[in-house]
Amino acid sequence: MKNLIILSAPSGSGKTTLCKEIQKKENRIKFSVSHTSRKIRPNEKNGIDYFFVTKEEFLKGIKNEEFVEWEKIHGDYYYGTSKAQIEKSINKEISILLELDVKGAISIQKLYPNQTISIFVEPPSLNELKLRLKKRGFDSKERIEKRLQRIESELSYKSNFDYSIINDKLEEATNKILDIIQNEIEGVRNVT
Repeated sequence: MKNLIILSAPSGSGKTTLCKEIQKKENRIKFSVSHTSRKIRPNEKNGIDYFFVTKEEFLKGIKNEEFVEWEKIHGDYYYGTSKAQIEKSINKEISILLELDVKGAISIQKLYPNQTISIFVEPPSLNELKLRLKKRGFDSKERIEKRLQRIESELSYKSNFDYSIINDKLEEATNKILDIIQNEIEGVRNVT
């Protein structure tokens, strides 16, 4: 059963917003909560947005092979997906939505090729992406520059995904993703 739904995109493309919209519209899909060593932001909740852990705790998890994928992002913070969470979802046939960077997405696809649906989200343009990063308001200029430096590299992974959509209008992008999921899981509708 294809129940690991991967959403990946360059930083600022709207994948977090899309994940929240998908959850509002489709309650049968659970959200995979990743671990991170970065500090919690004012609008986030531990255990809902991420499991916020110290760098030391994260490194211990790596050593104990508790993550199916992990990466050090922007040279500062670790992000990873719990092996236990993935195995539970597969064993209980629970559909989960994974919000991952491109390398994490590819790692999951390689480990679980028969269980994944991968969707790459593109911004409407690079200029729009830069505007979105600046409007978010919680990154320093240096952090925004680090994110922008990764964009070309991240966009080059697009061909490794089953589907690609452009997130120009939130409602349309959300509906396209839901159509893809429904088509893959239930075989009900054709995706255009």
